[in-house]
Amino acid sequence: MRVVKQLGAVVVVAVPGSAAVHAAQGSWPLALVAGVVVAVAMVLAYAWVVRRTERRPASEVALAGGGSDLRRGVGIGVLVFVTVIAVIALAGGYRVEGWGSPATALAFLGLTVAAVATEELIFRGIVQRVLEQRVGTWVALGATAALFGGMHLANANATLWGAVAIAIEAGGMLGAAYVLTRTLWLPMGLHLGWNLAVGGIFGTEVSGNATPQGLLDGVTSGPVWLTGGAFGPEGSVVAVVVCSVVTVVLLRLAHRRGRIVLRRRVVEPAVASAPAATVSA
Repeated sequence: MRVVKQLGAVVVVAVPGSAAVHAAQGSWPLALVAGVVVAVAMVLAYAWVVRRTERRPASEVALAGGGSDLRRGVGIGVLVFVTVIAVIALAGGYRVEGWGSPATALAFLGLTVAAVATEELIFRGIVQRVLEQRVGTWVALGATAALFGGMHLANANATLWGAVAIAIEAGGMLGAAYVLTRTLWLPMGLHLGWNLAVGGIFGTEVSGNATPQGLLDGVTSGPVWLTGGAFGPEGSVVAVVVCSVVTVVLLRLAHRRGRIVLRRRVVEPAVASAPAATVSA
């Protein structure tokens, strides 16, 4: 029941909060403030429900060191997408036709702050963390990535390949960031930086949604394997390859630091009638 209670606490804040942020999109200051307030409220709700259901402080959202991990994650997320879009542009799949709208980009930032908090608290903070306690890091990471990718099938221009790409690049990379740090701040920052770069800076589609224009008026053209088509650059083979490399690096670091949780094996009890020599052996 703790999983149900934890999901419930986050969703109770996320649903009306998301509606409020969407309603405020016409005014970027209001949208930005609303997004930050909703994100903070969800983190507080998560910390409260974890303390109540698990009888422990929610160390994964502890403030100590959270700011630096969040900033580091944002920087990495932006840098990773810059790498992706640069490769696509060099191959002729992306061009900038002019400046976009700073106000729209800031409103989009408010929207993505709330969305990132919701998704990371649910998928990494609850689903992956609880699964890992039962089945170990590798199964939990794979299952959570698959669920995360499948969720994106509900998006406007979703495709099966797009969902698979999200599962590999985002589900794997963000899950690995959690495994490495054991906090939600790095994956939140990484997710926020990535989304901000995709829609807020370069003006491309975010996971098949009808994303408003960002700081740049960016246009993609060319084969779907290169550009991601209507799903956006996240459906590009380039994004899958680049993010997979980042995922491997994060997991190697996690392994070196002893952060990988192995699946617990069930030990069969010894048969009471077995000879003493056999049992001692």
